[in-house]
Amino acid sequence: MKQKHWLVFLVVLVALSMAVVGCGGGSGDKKAAPAKIQNINIATATTGGVYYPLGNAMAQLFNQKITGIKASAGATAGTPQNVLLMQKKEAEVAFAQNGVAYYAYNGMEMFKDKPTKFLRGITNLYPNVMHIVVAASSNIKSIKDFEGKKFVPGAIGSATEINSKEILGLYGLDYKDKKNVKGEYLGYSEAAEALKDGRVDGILIAGGLPTSAVLDAASSLKIRILSLEPDMIAKLKQTMPWYYEITIPKGTYIGQTEDVHTVAVANLLICREDLSNDLVYNMTKTLHDNQKDLVAAHSAAKDMKLQDALKGMTVPLHPGAEKYYKEKGIVK
Repeated sequence: MKQKHWLVFLVVLVALSMAVVGCGGGSGDKKAAPAKIQNINIATATTGGVYYPLGNAMAQLFNQKITGIKASAGATAGTPQNVLLMQKKEAEVAFAQNGVAYYAYNGMEMFKDKPTKFLRGITNLYPNVMHIVVAASSNIKSIKDFEGKKFVPGAIGSATEINSKEILGLYGLDYKDKKNVKGEYLGYSEAAEALKDGRVDGILIAGGLPTSAVLDAASSLKIRILSLEPDMIAKLKQTMPWYYEITIPKGTYIGQTEDVHTVAVANLLICREDLSNDLVYNMTKTLHDNQKDLVAAHSAAKDMKLQDALKGMTVPLHPGAEKYYKEKGIVK
């Protein structure tokens, strides 16, 4: 009888053991998979401008404040390449000059017959100021004096190159015609070095105030930043209304003793339309709620004001950004 009780006990014990093992295996199978992380690649521009350090600051903010993403910023040739990277889905967010963004969205100029209707706006950032820089010892006093000279219009395919084409074109100059102006295609840092070394006569740098490449040039070379004539500014604004007049205050750069009258365009932060509304809402909120962190990365971000968020916006606003601006009373 006792033997029978032991047999029953052993059977029950084995059954319980199997149940425990089975439960253990089941809990392992049902273990929650790690949440999927969404990569957010931010396309900027060359390292000598403002886009690159500001883009890195944005990536850090997004990583700190928004769960479920891994953001990083990369150097590029500028707005035209940024649009192509977004088209290939190799970038989710990008810096862009508003005029080039307008061309891209509407299929004009270098995007002729290839409209990029997937572009959406997040916010206006700060003015992209045109710095046309020469050595102070140069006899070049006006843009018209670049005829026959060596000039850096920017990196090939950059927004700065487009600015150079538009501005020099007002004066009947063409940097692609070696008999007219001898174009040397360089990024900002390389352009500053070429000017310091005397290898070129002038450069165009588009960026916030102050821009590191111009600061670099002025640190070891006496420079002059050219003003545009009032009638040329008026003509540019009339034909390309995304440009507006702006003054570079004297003392912005070493040796700059006078105000410089030039033009600027708006810098935008744009994204792809397929990003979720919640993600873009959180990015927009993070940027405006933490503007001081961006200013710490570059002083140009001091001009990023909530009330100006839609200024110069040349592409449709993303619904996620629109939701945030409605909450803040910027959009009715």
